[in-house]
Amino acid sequence: MEENIRVPLAQRMRPKSFENFVGQEHIVGKNCLLYRAIKYGTLGSCIFFGPPGTGKTTLANIIAKTLKANYVRLNAVTSGVGEAKAIIEQAKREKQMFGTDTFLLLDECHRWNKAQSDCVLEAIEEGSIFFIGSTTENPYTSMTRAIVSRCKVFEFKSLTSKDILKALKRALDDKVDGLGNMPVDMDADALEYLAFASGGDARSALNALELAVMTTPIGKNKRIHVDKLTAMQSIDKKGLALDESMYYDNLSAFCKSLRGSDAEAGLYYAIRLIKAGCDPLIIARRMVAHASEDIGMADSNALLLAISALTAVEKLGQPECLLPLSHAIIYLCEAEKSNSVYKALHMALDDVENCIDNRVPNHLKNHPSTNKDGHGKYKYPHDFGGYVKQQYMPDSLKDRVYYTPGKNGREKNIIRKKGRIE
Repeated sequence: MEENIRVPLAQRMRPKSFENFVGQEHIVGKNCLLYRAIKYGTLGSCIFFGPPGTGKTTLANIIAKTLKANYVRLNAVTSGVGEAKAIIEQAKREKQMFGTDTFLLLDECHRWNKAQSDCVLEAIEEGSIFFIGSTTENPYTSMTRAIVSRCKVFEFKSLTSKDILKALKRALDDKVDGLGNMPVDMDADALEYLAFASGGDARSALNALELAVMTTPIGKNKRIHVDKLTAMQSIDKKGLALDESMYYDNLSAFCKSLRGSDAEAGLYYAIRLIKAGCDPLIIARRMVAHASEDIGMADSNALLLAISALTAVEKLGQPECLLPLSHAIIYLCEAEKSNSVYKALHMALDDVENCIDNRVPNHLKNHPSTNKDGHGKYKYPHDFGGYVKQQYMPDSLKDRVYYTPGKNGREKNIIRKKGRIE
């Protein structure tokens, strides 16, 4: 422990094996693609993307060690073409002489420009190196397509409170790299608060744990007692704090305020959540869903504005994104409401899952021949002025109606050619 004392706890506790890796069960769980690829030694180049502190770089290091390969780590912010080429040449020599593979681990890989990316393309195709990039940005929009097309992309999710709690307890118990040799008594609610308030970021939680322990004086009983108040002061959160139950209550209230057309309440709960540390992306994503669920065809502009707010949050960050986010919240609250889209979707889902006779009508099939079964009898709507009545649904569902326009907003003016509204 003494020789590691100046190394941050989060760095010391970085898992070195799959046994200690937490979260991302959809990627590394048994029988998942990545797990099988590592097990059978068939892993190729890949890109890990997701929020900070979710294990992207850690997993890349574990993979390289598990496969007993050389690995070189670069940061796209500080590295250039020259460094990459030197690594590739060394990797080629190692493979020729010893048959050893080399993994190039590139942090913040979205920061490489086209020239930097192009320098590794040939090496990836030849198998001279295996590329593992990690990024917080969506690679499909932030990286060159040539690199992405040659890699398998894996999306990392924010860690759950349960995952982070496991990492915190390991840090408290570990006597080599963690705090196991220190006389620490940590209240259960303090640990739970750190796990929740870290927002799915294990690094943030471990940093807060270390700060709480190192700034708490030893008591008369020769123990370091860390309570919830100390934990709350140790993590980077603003004045308002919510426990997990309060968080979900406020999020529920926000959603119901949108549905209930109360702009003041919608703004209040959104800002309260954000000030307590909630990622504004969570708010924006809920707004996109509600724009279709509760407003729908009554005012389709609501969906466009919600998506614009989501983009603003992604591209601008705080505090700039709060203005367009508030703009969209007020619009969604004041918009006319209809749940006709929501009801239509669930009726269609039910029929898809439960309807047995779902054959496509013959006149809609892609066959050039004409026969008595109806092939070739498709009526081209544009030959009839843009609309002609004919059957599109399977026979068993031909009279089914999913979408029934409501009486609010734009829907009351919709004229349905199929005679659903007289």
